[in-house]
Amino acid sequence: MDERTRKTNLYEQFARVGKALSNPARLELLDLLAQGERGVEDLAEAARMKVSNTSAQLRELARAGLVDARRDGVRVIYRLADEQVEEFVGQVQGFAASRLAEVEHAARDYLGDVAALDPVARDELARRLRDGRVLVLDVRPEAEYAAGHIPGAVNVPHDLLAARLTDLPAGTEIVAYCRGRYCVFAPDAVRLLRDHGFDARPLDGGLPEWRRSGLPVTAGAEA
Repeated sequence: MDERTRKTNLYEQFARVGKALSNPARLELLDLLAQGERGVEDLAEAARMKVSNTSAQLRELARAGLVDARRDGVRVIYRLADEQVEEFVGQVQGFAASRLAEVEHAARDYLGDVAALDPVARDELARRLRDGRVLVLDVRPEAEYAAGHIPGAVNVPHDLLAARLTDLPAGTEIVAYCRGRYCVFAPDAVRLLRDHGFDARPLDGGLPEWRRSGLPVTAGAEA
């Protein structure tokens, strides 16, 4: 094998990761797995994809070393390979946003004007949690909350929020969060809460950004 062939082979290995990230469905699956491990069927339902397609995309991610799998009876459970994968995907998203104006346009079209909702910085929320001056609302599905959440957060899934508004305390500021910076659940929840007279703001980012900042995360069905 000559030098040129050896060099090409090296860069082909680097390109495997880029290829794995070149599919929008795979990027969405990585975002979902950043919430915690889950089965193929659950991922397919969350991403609104066929199970067969979801399995195929996960196998591509596994071949690139981005996810791992384990057996639970007849089910296959996937998880991110390690914390570096979550950090890397966040860097890819941030880099794309800094380079491509289309990212901002697409995000605004999907999420609405999040800046107008006055997001709460993560360090500010951490301070206010210590002081007990805020209610933190996790609007992700129950299984994602159980896999890991901000300590003290109350779980009201986004699709149940409208029916449970009377369960929320009046006169307390609410900070809502969900899967990450490009998750629509929290901005939509804040708009709904404001429409019903609550003092509400979204967290700047979601659970993955909170965790990557070194802030505490706890697991379990209840905070």
